[in-house]
Amino acid sequence: MTFPGNGRLRTMSTTAVVLSRFGKVIWPVLVPVFLISGCTALKVKMGMRMNVATLPVTSMDVRLGDPKGVAPGKKDRLIVTFTATGGQTWKTEGAGGGAIMWQDLTVTSTVVSADGSGNLSLPSDPRLSDGRTGHVVVTVPSHNDLKAEVDVPLRYDQKYYADFSGYKGMDGTSGTNGTDGMRGSDGNTDPLHGVAGGNGTDGGDGGSGNNGSSGGDGADVHVWLAPHPGSPTFGATTLIEAEVSSGKKDIFYLVDPNGGSLTVKSDGGQGGKGGKGGRGGRGGDAGSGWPPGSRGRDGLNGQDGMNGFDGRGGQITVTYDPAVAPYLKSLLLSNADGPRPVFESRRLNPLW
Repeated sequence: MTFPGNGRLRTMSTTAVVLSRFGKVIWPVLVPVFLISGCTALKVKMGMRMNVATLPVTSMDVRLGDPKGVAPGKKDRLIVTFTATGGQTWKTEGAGGGAIMWQDLTVTSTVVSADGSGNLSLPSDPRLSDGRTGHVVVTVPSHNDLKAEVDVPLRYDQKYYADFSGYKGMDGTSGTNGTDGMRGSDGNTDPLHGVAGGNGTDGGDGGSGNNGSSGGDGADVHVWLAPHPGSPTFGATTLIEAEVSSGKKDIFYLVDPNGGSLTVKSDGGQGGKGGKGGRGGRGGDAGSGWPPGSRGRDGLNGQDGMNGFDGRGGQITVTYDPAVAPYLKSLLLSNADGPRPVFESRRLNPLW
């Protein structure tokens, strides 16, 4: 944190002191460290970040945070290491845990996408990357002689989810609280000339909560499973092409059953919760007097609303090529309170 003084800036420590307009110390204040770390220039000055242009680097290499590669819809991270003639090394910030800033580098990529922080991503639709290999090139504008490249393998041994479940019902609104009763008027407590105290008024009844609405039914879903042309790709495992369709939405997957799986859900939506009944109003206090008045009756609490009914699961139909039969255990289905899934086996052409 800096303050002006004598025509120049004075650097303060992370503990500053607040002064009154007359120079009197009022109280100490801790300056949060995160305020300091927000300034890139200050990070460089403090050694937390480094400009690669100022370093005597002679070589560089780039690698993946996860060398197994990236799956559709998933991400990976790049790590760049710079080396000087004497063997000293520096790494990029982020996954590399170093101080070299990504803003000093230029990253170009094919098939995969790279952002300005060294993060890689692959589109979730496998048809866009099937049969291709990702590739990344890193260059350094301040060192035209430096360049590093790395291939990005594509992997499909992931747990994928296709959810066509019904919507959750809306919760019922709570009932209103009853109004409190009024206190009775005071009388006179003189034993010879007593005046009776007034009765407190009754509290109002609480309103009942509204019922929750029913959850939506799961969609009817058709799952198509076919062997991927050119399989086996990984060991002796057949890659599986999958298309999941509800008639309104089609989603494609490429699954390696050796570690990967596809879960298809078409559960009914949960019913909304019933609203809480309102609290009955408190009866008004009795007024003082001779004799004293009576306290008002408390209002009745409102009834809670009923929960909405859960929706029913949708019909799931699975059509699979006989070559996929040994790997059906990698397909997981869920359609609670729905009809039993239907499986049918027949020869299928590739799905794309």
